[in-house]
Amino acid sequence: GEGEGGVASKFVAQLNAREREALRKALSMDEQQDPVSPPTREKEQQQTSGLSPPSWRQLKLVFYHSTFPFIGFGFLDNAIMIIAGEYIEMSFGLLLGISTMAAAGLGNMVSDLAGLGLANYVEVLFRHLGLPTPSLTPSQLAHRSVRWSKLLGRCVGIVIGCIIGMCPLFWFESHSNAAIPQVVEELDTTPSNSKS
Repeated sequence: GEGEGGVASKFVAQLNAREREALRKALSMDEQQDPVSPPTREKEQQQTSGLSPPSWRQLKLVFYHSTFPFIGFGFLDNAIMIIAGEYIEMSFGLLLGISTMAAAGLGNMVSDLAGLGLANYVEVLFRHLGLPTPSLTPSQLAHRSVRWSKLLGRCVGIVIGCIIGMCPLFWFESHSNAAIPQVVEELDTTPSNSKS
């Protein structure tokens, strides 16, 4: 027998120009009003597939992408704060009578200001590491596991960065330890001079 295409062609051939135009308009209106057209089905399938939770590999990539930049932020924040605070205490502290905590607060201010200018450089440096970007749908980005992976990665990065950023303390402590014998010697000689 003839296929559906042949029957439709015979039917259209029997119509005059006005009837063909009316049929064309009716078919176009039917396609616009069809609630389950093929493009709509594809969109629904894409949305349904986006509801699947992220994989373990995607969560690891989210964790790494959150960890590495914050290692840099934590390192810069702590290192600059310690160096600036120590410098302020040794120079302006003695001159203005600033306490150690006040010097630390001023050092933190300098560190925050430096962080504003260095944040972009840290992100650019992180991009050069070549770590693959996790491909996540908008619904997966809003998933609870992704949010927790981001938060955990940032916390771990800040902790590691702040610990590494404490390395200037070794330099300052070595100088202070070298000055201890001289201070002790001065303290030992002062009473003897007063007695004599």
